Amino acid sequence: MGLRDAPTAIRGALGFLSRLPVGRDERAWEAFRTSPWTLTVAGYVLGALVAVPVVGALALPAPAVTVALAYVLAVVALTGINHFDGVADLGDAAVVHGDAERRREVMGDTVLGVGGTLAVAVVVAGLALGAVGLAALPLAAAAGLVVAAEVAAKLAMATLVALGSAAHDGFGAAVADETRPRGLLVPLAIAVPAAALTLPSLAAAGALASALAVGFGLLWWARARLGGVTGDVVGAANELARVAALHAGLVAWHADVAAPVGLGEVTQWTPW
Repeated sequence: MGLRDAPTAIRGALGFLSRLPVGRDERAWEAFRTSPWTLTVAGYVLGALVAVPVVGALALPAPAVTVALAYVLAVVALTGINHFDGVADLGDAAVVHGDAERRREVMGDTVLGVGGTLAVAVVVAGLALGAVGLAALPLAAAAGLVVAAEVAAKLAMATLVALGSAAHDGFGAAVADETRPRGLLVPLAIAVPAAALTLPSLAAAGALASALAVGFGLLWWARARLGGVTGDVVGAANELARVAALHAGLVAWHADVAAPVGLGEVTQWTPW
């Protein structure tokens, strides 16, 4: 793909990853599916848009639960529910007994099972609970972590697209089989600057690292259980990595700012 096609590919990524009225045409789709680097570019754009209501809630200032609600509503309103469907299908496939063909069959079933229900519930709860923690961060750091978590989610998707092979015809074949392993280098390079969004804390760096762990973990599981990557696995990676990135970032933030207490020191606790 030439540089002249880059804006079209980015439009395609935004059209696929969000509900924004861009990139829905065939030309944008074709440019996007062979350009995994656009995933992380879109992560910055979508992360910045999600951060707007979160910053607004923090600036009020609103209680932590309201900040969390603003974050969850912003994610769903902007990105839709397509990738949550991937989480549901992955949850059903994870609990079913049988070989790879049987698991793929369950993933293609429109009936939502117990595994899928539980998977979606855990992801939504993880997202909301992680967002509660944003209220404890300075405004700039909270906004930076929101953006970093979105970039991290897209990096997990790029990992599967670049390193995975399709389990069957469909979205997985349309993107994964078009990208060689070295195709991960550019998305990774684009994502790395997001690690600076919460400096001097390493919260954003922790978010990116956790996303790579999710991507590689899902890649291993998909190869072992499904015979390769599917569109549902790529979509689920987005949701799972976002949750992991948010919590990893919060853990890193608190580890950075926690004051060490010596063995001989006594701390005074007050209820306010």
